[in-house]
Amino acid sequence: MEKACFSVPEFKNIYLKLQRAVSVSGKSQSTLTNYARCLSHITLYFKCSPLDLDEEQILDYLHVLKSKNKTPSESFFKHTVYGLRYLYRIYDLDVKRIVLPAIKRSKRLPVVLSQKEVKQVLKTPKLLKHRLILALLYGCGLRCFELRNLELKDLDFDRKTLHVRQGKGRKDRYVPLSIILIRGLKRYITAEHPRRWVFNGNDKTGKAVPLSTRGVQWVVREARKHSGIPKEITTHSFRHSYATHLLEMGLDIMSIKELLGHADIQTTLVYLHVAQLGRQKPFSPLDKLYS
Repeated sequence: MEKACFSVPEFKNIYLKLQRAVSVSGKSQSTLTNYARCLSHITLYFKCSPLDLDEEQILDYLHVLKSKNKTPSESFFKHTVYGLRYLYRIYDLDVKRIVLPAIKRSKRLPVVLSQKEVKQVLKTPKLLKHRLILALLYGCGLRCFELRNLELKDLDFDRKTLHVRQGKGRKDRYVPLSIILIRGLKRYITAEHPRRWVFNGNDKTGKAVPLSTRGVQWVVREARKHSGIPKEITTHSFRHSYATHLLEMGLDIMSIKELLGHADIQTTLVYLHVAQLGRQKPFSPLDKLYS
């Protein structure tokens, strides 16, 4: 962002207008961050405002993103297209919006941990704080930013509920809080005395700040490494496992949709493809061949 503003001064005005539009529309801070990051990349690539690019330059850039040796993540490509589309909408440049490609919904199935693997990962960290971070991601199905923004006032030990404030889409929801988590959280709060946020981050000024995204990712990465589990585990893997295990344990799909905070049931239905459900558990023919 700073490099883009320094290299192309007019980009600062674009960012401020983007920031205002995102705020007024009620979109999340992460949306602004993702759009601004991708727009600053294209600004630095051409050394000019993205508003000055013609259709051929835009398509050439998207082609480079798709074809260069070190392919960017699908998320980066997607947010580049979405960011440009949103920017053109703000500036009423409908002609440029038309040339942008449609983003198809990914058909990849999520990585899901078995119940045994969840137990293995949860017991790996030595620090109680780190074990609680993993346990909340799994036990409450939280997104990374929802965990980071969790405040002490959101914990209701009497009603055994956790209040997720302003989740994705600015939606609030309540999720059940496990007795095991309550015991762990009470021990942690008594020992660590966190301020405001359940998990405080480090700030050189001494000001209370929430734990950073990188901090949460580091905890997950270290737990995965020391657990010996070969699966690609991310913060979102615990949320996927939460939904799948609830489905396998008999909870209905509509209740799971509400617990996850999904706006569309189609998003939740993906777990029907990974959960082991049905009258007879799926099996390999090799098991029957040699039984």
